[in-house]
Amino acid sequence: MQPVLHHSPITVCLREGGGRGEDSRTSSCNFSAGHVPSRLALSWSASIPSCSIGLHHILCQTSLERPRETWSKKMDFLLSVIGYAVDLGNVWRFPYICYQNGGGAFLLPYLLMAVFGGVPLFYMELALGQFHRSGCISIWKHICPIFKGIGFAICIIALYIAFYYNTIMAWALYYLLSSFRSTLPWTTCTNSWNTVNCNRYMSTDHNISWSNSSTSPAEEFYTRQVLQVHLSSGLHQLGSVSWQLALCLLFIFTIVYFSIWKGVKTSGKVVWVTATFPYLVLLVLLIRGATLPGAWRGVVFYLKPDWEKLLSTTVWIDAAAQIFFSLGPGFGVLLAFASYNPFHNNCYKDALVTSSVNCLTSFLSGFVIFTVLGYMAEMRKQDVDTVAKDAGPSLLFIIYAEAIANMPAATFFAIIFFLMIIMLGLDSTFAGLEGVITAMLDEFPHVLVKRREWFVFGLVCVCYLGALSTLTYGGAFVVKLFEEYATGPAVITVVLLEVIAVSWFYGTSRFCNDVQVMLGFYPGCFWRVCWVAICPCFLLFIIISFLAFPPEVRLFHYHYPAWTTVLGYCIGVSSFICVPTYMVYHLLNAKGTFKQVLRSLCSKPCGLPLL
Repeated sequence: MQPVLHHSPITVCLREGGGRGEDSRTSSCNFSAGHVPSRLALSWSASIPSCSIGLHHILCQTSLERPRETWSKKMDFLLSVIGYAVDLGNVWRFPYICYQNGGGAFLLPYLLMAVFGGVPLFYMELALGQFHRSGCISIWKHICPIFKGIGFAICIIALYIAFYYNTIMAWALYYLLSSFRSTLPWTTCTNSWNTVNCNRYMSTDHNISWSNSSTSPAEEFYTRQVLQVHLSSGLHQLGSVSWQLALCLLFIFTIVYFSIWKGVKTSGKVVWVTATFPYLVLLVLLIRGATLPGAWRGVVFYLKPDWEKLLSTTVWIDAAAQIFFSLGPGFGVLLAFASYNPFHNNCYKDALVTSSVNCLTSFLSGFVIFTVLGYMAEMRKQDVDTVAKDAGPSLLFIIYAEAIANMPAATFFAIIFFLMIIMLGLDSTFAGLEGVITAMLDEFPHVLVKRREWFVFGLVCVCYLGALSTLTYGGAFVVKLFEEYATGPAVITVVLLEVIAVSWFYGTSRFCNDVQVMLGFYPGCFWRVCWVAICPCFLLFIIISFLAFPPEVRLFHYHYPAWTTVLGYCIGVSSFICVPTYMVYHLLNAKGTFKQVLRSLCSKPCGLPLL
């Protein structure tokens, strides 16, 4: 048997067995060298079979060690990433922002922000996760340990998102269950929840006029039956928990648990349904919408360019924020998913394909939404902008639900539409929780790896209990608060620190060497410039814009008071505070004088020996 030879700072792993290494007890090994020139590393990789070379951590994997789980198929990974990136925001947020910011003219800043900001961040996270094969917490021991608090902050942000995001799916499930009847309940004004202002304005009711005080049956079903917001006066008095929504959310989390409890082997199979079915439904709804009278009005309104709006800063802010939250870097998901890839998987190609699919889906969703809005405007004899005044969930649960009710075979279209909404949300929930699970299992492997099922069960229970406030009569106000303040600014700040840590502390050249070892080519000048300068400026632009122009939060007729803004910022800071807290902890526990510690952090970003 040939022994494993160790040479500092370079470690060489040889196969056990005879001269030709027939013994299969050591099936694979990962070579690593502190700062080995990439040309030397590549030559070793070619000369030693069944070995992968990293440049930053030393690891020899034997049959006695637990191998890392991998995707069963490449398509499992691609569909999981697409399912994560393509979420509910693609359906309701992009079309609304597009027409609000100049229609077709908005596509110019959107594409520029995608090319110079969103896609480089997307590519960077996939490459980091695939190379280091670690979650968002433990990965920092390979990059720059003092920034490890970023990983903990990401996990807390993911929990906050799980507290409110799944509630929207519970609303959709309520609609889905209510759709299994011949007459949809949001088409009549004779129900117990309706008011005297309810106006049943169907396409066949030519003798009924629509006034500013009128409310549609769909609006009253959403606000008074599903949400029951009329029983809450605001965030200071949320009211009781709706038992119907509590049961719906329990069912949603049950699906989530049994989809992710075994890891990517099971979730990778589920996404074959949850990631593909929405595209089938979007295609069906697009064809149906295009055949409705007045559909052309909606399309013209959606795409007609208003070039003067490009002179407004708000348009560029919205474009930057939309592409960032659409692609979703910084949530730990891309790191987690990529960590289960083979070492030499072409994550560069994956980044381009999945980000392109995401952007095209947003554009397609605009046609699906606005053909129906044009139809509604034609039916009410109103302008499209009057019909399209609602954004967010209201666009789906009021306007689109009402349009579906006017279609032939309304029950069928209602069932597939709300089933699509649920599946779009499930993919993102799978991904968000997998990011947390991977991070914790990699950070505490001896405690959690063999207890994954119980840990996932506990995590799902925490998410359900945390979501109870969103199931109250005023739960919609809580959802809006979380959406506006608790996650957005915090995650953008976290990603800004992540880019700075990788590009400036760890070093762009070092990171590019990693990519070359992994993929066989060195990232071009465009990517390096984006990572070093453009992406940090892109993120800083969003943060400053948010602070300079804080959103005016309003939902239905409720204006959020000043104290709720303070509460929202406190929730956001509660996650971000992990970053400076861990930095202080790391400095206090580092060996040597304070000056030596600071010098080592700057000259040797990861504490690696220099050759």
